[in-house]
Amino acid sequence: VGGITALFMGLVAIVQNDIKRVVAYSTLSQLGYMTVALGVSAYSVAIFHLMTHAFFKALLFLGAGSVIMGMHHEQDIRKMGGLWKYMKITWITSLIGSLALIGFPFLSGFYSKDSIIEVVHATKIYGSGFANFAVLAGVFVTAFYSFRMYFLVFHGKERFRDVKHDDHGQAAHDAHAHDSQHSSHEPHESPWVVTLPLVLLAIPSLIIGGILVSPMAFGNWFGSAIVVDTKAHAALTLVSNTFHGAVPMALHGFFTLPFLLAMLGVGLAAFLYLRPSDLPEKIARTFSPLYKLLENKYYFDRFNEIVFAGGSRALGGGLSRVGDKALIDGVLVNGSAGLIGKFAALLRNLQTGQLYVYAFMMLIGVVSLIAWWQHIATR
Repeated sequence: VGGITALFMGLVAIVQNDIKRVVAYSTLSQLGYMTVALGVSAYSVAIFHLMTHAFFKALLFLGAGSVIMGMHHEQDIRKMGGLWKYMKITWITSLIGSLALIGFPFLSGFYSKDSIIEVVHATKIYGSGFANFAVLAGVFVTAFYSFRMYFLVFHGKERFRDVKHDDHGQAAHDAHAHDSQHSSHEPHESPWVVTLPLVLLAIPSLIIGGILVSPMAFGNWFGSAIVVDTKAHAALTLVSNTFHGAVPMALHGFFTLPFLLAMLGVGLAAFLYLRPSDLPEKIARTFSPLYKLLENKYYFDRFNEIVFAGGSRALGGGLSRVGDKALIDGVLVNGSAGLIGKFAALLRNLQTGQLYVYAFMMLIGVVSLIAWWQHIATR
């Protein structure tokens, strides 16, 4: 489950154009990494990644918010570009967050993410082969979508300068207006109430992983709160035995497969998005079925809408028609009222207002009682 989530949600992030959606699907992918760690009983490493991820992902989300503010509420990364000149603090802090996300050595995300990959590689439990492939492929995918967003937003052509015309056919050039329908507004850095949290989050995104990797991931940080059968699940113990400190781990990280995959992802993103090119559009058209599949999020939303939401609506409609209207209203409420009405109508036929009819009924009643009494007496 963790491996599928880590890889497949990362693939969805590749085709997103809303800056917040890219970061959101990145979060889903990283939750997959944490679940993979849980699957190999590396609970301390999973919580360690949860902690480091909290800092650099909060940094990226607030950085996305800063970009949206600076772009006058524009969220489409295809309408940005070249913002590094206008938003220096957001640019630098977003770079730190992106590098931490892809697991660049010495940054916080490296220590937790690389630890998960190492533990998954060391385990031999069922399904570990696919999980190992998923977390490694996820490294390349994460680096690609992260720097696709980073390059489209902060580098390349200033696409927000594309001229838009108002209802009178005149170009809109007012850089201080707040009407977001004109994309030609000059971007600007966010105020200090936004940039200060970015700086404060960038600091732990840089250093918190190296500080806490030894005690939290491989030490006795959690004490007896987490107990693992090291004989049945020895992967974390094996990795712990090869851990010799934060600095040696980071230096070794430059010569590992995850680092190579991450750099390939960054390089591919730079090749496709740093310069104006129609190659991404050609690739999307060439692989349009796959692109459409990712764009529609594997049709899970559609499936949920049809099966779960549609099924719930159908069940509710059936209960309404059969249970509420037919049974409760039809049988119990209206049925009982109708039965009483028919019985009352029958009794009304007996109330004629004529004395001889009542006398005749009394006579029949007396005869019936005498006959019944005679029957009882002769038994």
